[in-house]
Amino acid sequence: MNRVALVTGASKGIGKSIALDFAKKGYNVAVNCNSNPSLGEDVVNQCRLLGVESDCFVFDVSDFEKCKEMVDLVKERFGSIDILVNNAGITKDGLLARMSEDSFDIVTKVNYKSVFNMIRHVSGIMIKQRKGRIINITSVSGLYGNAGQFNYSASKSGLIGMTLSAAKELGKRGITVNAVAPGFIETDMTNGLSDDVKQKAVELIAMGRFGKPEEIASVVSFLASEEASYLTGQIITVDGCMSM
Repeated sequence: MNRVALVTGASKGIGKSIALDFAKKGYNVAVNCNSNPSLGEDVVNQCRLLGVESDCFVFDVSDFEKCKEMVDLVKERFGSIDILVNNAGITKDGLLARMSEDSFDIVTKVNYKSVFNMIRHVSGIMIKQRKGRIINITSVSGLYGNAGQFNYSASKSGLIGMTLSAAKELGKRGITVNAVAPGFIETDMTNGLSDDVKQKAVELIAMGRFGKPEEIASVVSFLASEEASYLTGQIITVDGCMSM
């Protein structure tokens, strides 16, 4: 039976690339999305064309009970959950002095609490299986902070603490927990930046360009593989040497 990967926020960008990379490697893929179900279904169809089973699960991962419902449905549909990738995330950037409470709350709820929700429900399945891979998508903003992203940086920094704690708790059950911290990647999120901001960012990157979603997906698929069975509690930065 094919291994099963559940990817949150997989309708576009990095999440979509991760889902498709798993499908190319023969994993059955549970595609989670919330605001773009038609895009999620498109990812499912692309996965199926690669010869694997795939379905779309439209749930708000910031909701604890909805996460439980989704995890139960994925387990029923595929028989197991071997890999969980917590990728769902949003931004509502703004200077701290002007940031509303709503902007802080929604970003931390979607980016941070959702990861607790998903790990809380999926880890029980993995513990019974005595194996599993959990991969959290954080950000270099969570490592070094970023002006105008107080809420986003806080949420992504929180994922690092979650990753380290979960790795220590779950390691004896055969479950690895790691995080990937992308830098500037070519997605809808960065496409919305002004040309001036993009140019200044590129000047800080040794590789002289933004990364591609596929370059994040390849790192995630390695962490999900048997070759990474002794790698846990690690934060892997993929930023073209921007943050040094």
